[in-house]
Amino acid sequence: MIEVRFHGRGGQGAVTSAELMALAAIDEGKYAQAFPSFGPERRGAPVVAFLRVSGDRIRVRSKVYDPDVVVVLDPTLLNIVDVAAGLKPEGILVINTSKSFDQLKKEHGFKGRLAVVDATKIALEEMKVPITNTTMVGALIRATGLIRLESIDQPLQHRFGKIAERNKKAMQRAFEETQIKE
Repeated sequence: MIEVRFHGRGGQGAVTSAELMALAAIDEGKYAQAFPSFGPERRGAPVVAFLRVSGDRIRVRSKVYDPDVVVVLDPTLLNIVDVAAGLKPEGILVINTSKSFDQLKKEHGFKGRLAVVDATKIALEEMKVPITNTTMVGALIRATGLIRLESIDQPLQHRFGKIAERNKKAMQRAFEETQIKE
């Protein structure tokens, strides 16, 4: 089982990202769960969402405390939340940032595997809004191979309708531009 924790802010689409990935995994014949963790937060407040994907039934129903993957949709959270808390030693951080690997390691002490992409820039250029949910889905797929990229097409179309194509372009571009460092 692969467990993923998403860190974002209300309105950025962390919950949507987890749901899209779960739907795509299920379409591939896998088992999946996606769920948020938030209380009375407002738009812009930090939120967390969780995703589990497995070839077997998933019986656990708790939050993800020791993720295999952490996805950070908003780089400002790096200064206020310990996004790497509980990340397994062989895990990977997938971060929306314009900073280099060396800058991230120096400023935040990250150890281990990192995947970075400037998802905000891509979202602004492709969708004209700084909402990084589908962009970071592309980065997550590139960093992990959790699902096939084309498996997300149907969930994207269902969720976004007329603007699905712009989301797909942003996701594809993030997939191509994500850099990974072991």
